[in-house]
Amino acid sequence: MITENTKNNKKVMKAWAFYDWANSVYSLVITSTIFPIYYAVITTAYEKDEYIANTHKWIKIPVSNTIHIFGNEYHPNAIYGYSLTISFFIVVFLSPILSALADTIGNKKAFLQFFCYLGATSCMGLALFTSMNTVFLGLLFSITASVGFWGSLVFYNSFLPDIASPDKQDELSAQGYIYGYIGSVILVVICLLLIMFVAKTPQQATQLTRVSFLLTGAWWFGFSQYTFKHLPKFGKLTHKLPKDIVLLNVKNFFKNHKDNGGYLHVVKENMLFYKEIVKESFRELFKVGNKLFATPNLKYFLISFFFYSIGMQTIFLMAPLFGKSEINLPQEKLILVLIIIQIEAIFGAMFFSWLAKRIGNKSVISMAVVIWLIACFFAYYLNKENPQVEYQFYGVASIVGLVMGGLQAMSRSTFSKLLPEDSMENTTYFSFYDVLEKLAIMLGTFIFATLIEKYNDMRFAALSMTIFFGLGLIFIRFLKLEKRSWN
Repeated sequence: MITENTKNNKKVMKAWAFYDWANSVYSLVITSTIFPIYYAVITTAYEKDEYIANTHKWIKIPVSNTIHIFGNEYHPNAIYGYSLTISFFIVVFLSPILSALADTIGNKKAFLQFFCYLGATSCMGLALFTSMNTVFLGLLFSITASVGFWGSLVFYNSFLPDIASPDKQDELSAQGYIYGYIGSVILVVICLLLIMFVAKTPQQATQLTRVSFLLTGAWWFGFSQYTFKHLPKFGKLTHKLPKDIVLLNVKNFFKNHKDNGGYLHVVKENMLFYKEIVKESFRELFKVGNKLFATPNLKYFLISFFFYSIGMQTIFLMAPLFGKSEINLPQEKLILVLIIIQIEAIFGAMFFSWLAKRIGNKSVISMAVVIWLIACFFAYYLNKENPQVEYQFYGVASIVGLVMGGLQAMSRSTFSKLLPEDSMENTTYFSFYDVLEKLAIMLGTFIFATLIEKYNDMRFAALSMTIFFGLGLIFIRFLKLEKRSWN
């Protein structure tokens, strides 16, 4: 239970922050680097030699397998994009429900453990994805790993106000991010060393890539035990609960069901309880959305944020496949580039924060969106027949890394400053902000995947994202704020 000894307890706070060390490896290894590249390698049928008249050289062009679903053939990159869409659809649906549960039932740690173990075992399950014959298994585990990661974060974040007073929360939150960044980079470097230096043949590199999935799941599962050992079991109970909630206390359900009216009565009580939770969570979500969109500045910012997030998040998620499929960049080089992008994003966030103090948040966001537009155009004109295409890709990647961190940081801080001062509903407002971002990812990955399937060209799909960046730029200019720091 939460007690006075739990609040601001150094051991408890360190254990909470350490979960970032445990789970951030999923974000870097599975979402951003190794798994998307491995997927591209496995779904490549062969590489054909193509002669380039301009350079008088032969280059390797990857030719993808097709994936058969209900008698139709699909490009594997499109299917990967659709799998991301499905995973974020599940996350968008579950997020408000899980947030309501976290605030209602109190036993957050049980739910945190469930989603942690779902994500960790799914990461390890990716090692079973060995060929085109098991591609659907790989995509399934990719989806469930995503649900486990984002689902666990709902309960993880909700512990923060329970274990730390307001004056400690910023420092503790930052400590978690630092742990996560360091831990994820360490594991990616270990995996990269295995793939690049321990493996002597392409077959061994493929096997050790699957080992990296096992390591990711084991890292997440193993290091989270320190968190679970010291975190309190219950948060603050805010509502009267029905007797013996099934997911809250399974053991008592089977032990004491007779005292509570029998199995059927307990199940009925639980079903009614969870039904009301679902209804109330979405009712609250729409209520908050209407309230935010009733304020002109918040309305224009959120519309702008939604549109440019479609482009920004989609390109970031699909970048590994782009580098492998369109540029045919070697796996180890691509992983290294993506690690550098992660590091560069930190400096980008610091630079844009500094710049915002001089020219204002609105101007900085506008500038970042314009740079994203330029990056999309550059990506479209990348030509695998150009002997300098590898270095051109590095240039585009460096631009993406710089503005990725900067635009994300500026978006969150701008939204925070636009909210009513001394509001008691800031947590709810940010929950809506998070759902809006996931909706943008869901729509963006669906559009990107559909264009890949239609035109068999990721460059055209990347170019299409300029439409959303353009809309985001238009709406951010509608902000009318008196303070110079906002111009």
